[in-house]
Amino acid sequence: MEVAHLYTKQRREFGKHCNFTAVPAAVLETIPVTDTDQENYIVRNPSVTCFDTAPHMSEHEANTDRLITKNSSMRHVEGGWPKDVDFTEQSDVSRFRKKAEKDEEYKGAVKMLGPVIARCMKQNNTIDIYEEYFDSDEVDHSSEPPSAKGLAVFRDPNDVKRTATSINWHPDPSAPAKIAVSYSILNFQDSRFMNTRMPHQSYLWDILNPNTPDVELLPPSPLCCLRFNPKNTDSLVGGSYNGLITFYDLRRAGGGSSKETVPYSTSVIEKSHHDPVYDVYWINSKTGNQCVSVSTDGQMLWWDTRRLSEPTDSLMLSTDVKAGGQILGGSSLEYNSEAGPSKYLVGTEQGVVLMVNLKNRKQNNGITVFDQGPGKHHGPIYSIQRNPANSKCFLTIGDWTARIWMEELRTPIMTTKYHSSYLTSGCWSPTRAGVFFVTRMDGAVDIWDYFYRQNEVAYSHKVGDSMLSSIAVQGTLQSGGRLVAVGDITGTVSLLEVCESLAVSQSNERKAIDLMFEREMKQEKNLEARERELRRQRTQEQEARSREAQDKKDAKDEKMERLLRKVDADFLAMIKEAEDDESKASESTPLEHAIAEEK
Repeated sequence: MEVAHLYTKQRREFGKHCNFTAVPAAVLETIPVTDTDQENYIVRNPSVTCFDTAPHMSEHEANTDRLITKNSSMRHVEGGWPKDVDFTEQSDVSRFRKKAEKDEEYKGAVKMLGPVIARCMKQNNTIDIYEEYFDSDEVDHSSEPPSAKGLAVFRDPNDVKRTATSINWHPDPSAPAKIAVSYSILNFQDSRFMNTRMPHQSYLWDILNPNTPDVELLPPSPLCCLRFNPKNTDSLVGGSYNGLITFYDLRRAGGGSSKETVPYSTSVIEKSHHDPVYDVYWINSKTGNQCVSVSTDGQMLWWDTRRLSEPTDSLMLSTDVKAGGQILGGSSLEYNSEAGPSKYLVGTEQGVVLMVNLKNRKQNNGITVFDQGPGKHHGPIYSIQRNPANSKCFLTIGDWTARIWMEELRTPIMTTKYHSSYLTSGCWSPTRAGVFFVTRMDGAVDIWDYFYRQNEVAYSHKVGDSMLSSIAVQGTLQSGGRLVAVGDITGTVSLLEVCESLAVSQSNERKAIDLMFEREMKQEKNLEARERELRRQRTQEQEARSREAQDKKDAKDEKMERLLRKVDADFLAMIKEAEDDESKASESTPLEHAIAEEK
């Protein structure tokens, strides 16, 4: 029941009409100075008095209901074709065009529209309205101190706050900037699972509208990773907590409202991963429908989104297939077609980096194992990414450090100092070859600029008190690099804008970074060669010592053998001498008896 009262006031209660006229200044009252008044007052110096004839006003504020606006639009890709003509088939299009060009009405329409189009083109070519006046001027931003500012905050609409496990920017730079955020709780047997049903939704956000999500995805299980298709930006693929792979087509929304999108196809749980899918990537293919996923169950599976009933290929992440090596669980994945259409980088939860090359499956299934000793991380590798400017170089984030590797070496060429807090994710800057971002467990983002210095963080920005979980930077090598999306464990995604000095590449930066990586790689190779030489020398010395010891032992044995032979010879000689004496004694005894008898 709404209670309302209408206040009314009659005209006579307003009083007379105001009549404003311009009159000269006049003295209304004058108080003459007398001696009596001066005795009663003391002169104050200085004397400040304020006179204000304006009436006092008060200001009040009131909270009103928020006006929710919604933008509705239609994306026009290609149209104007008859229903029986498939514009994706070149043969149908050419057949229809030949038929239309023979029509007399078509020829007349072209002749009539020709002068109009020519006039419009001349008008458009009169002046370039998109001309960049200062495009040729290069601005040096290197002297600008690094900084960042917050632009927007995207909060999880659900009551149960979940972790923003992954963030992926819309791949088309010309389209409105959107981010795909997957939400899930990765803690095993979390207390929130016991009290309420865990929400499964993940969202697509428009950065210009942080209040409500642009699209709501409804997977069968919470998503751990989500990624746009670079060839067809209306399709996405996600990896779920229960191991399923789900494919979404935004043009075919199947939920209860226009914003809800159910999976267009889903993999079969018996032939999917047995652990959460921690990363998924679209791979280079003719149709643009193939993707690859990794999980901590030790499997790497390839999929075709047109038929998700079973994977097209599979691979066990083993250190040694023939000798029954250790099976490693994949926690992060990197794929870049510029490095090779059949090359993959996998970060494992054991801290070891694996490189998979499908063209070399004869040797250990194409798996190359990087350093398993001092060079590996002390915990899971949460992020792994190739450098956009140098595809042979890649970055790994794990434990308290970020490490830079080269494909040709099995040990890292550069390692950051140990941070004060545990690192949770990281990525390269898409525009600057020497800048990368890392997120920490204490809610801060560290920005390293190797073009400026390698021993200290260039800039550290405190995002919040919650632990950060994911990060992504918008842009390509040609443009962008300023917008950074950072997610935390409460489901809040913060949009930051970094300064020009952290986003705009200098003229000689890429060459300098390549030379630095090349120098570090040569140094690491020299150290490895020196280590191999020292190892070979130690082996030779050990062999020489063992051979010398063996020779000494043989000489000692030979001396002992000579001594034993001498003792044996002396013993035999003594025995022989004793036997000779006995034989002589036995021969002389009868002769002595005969001589005694003759006497």
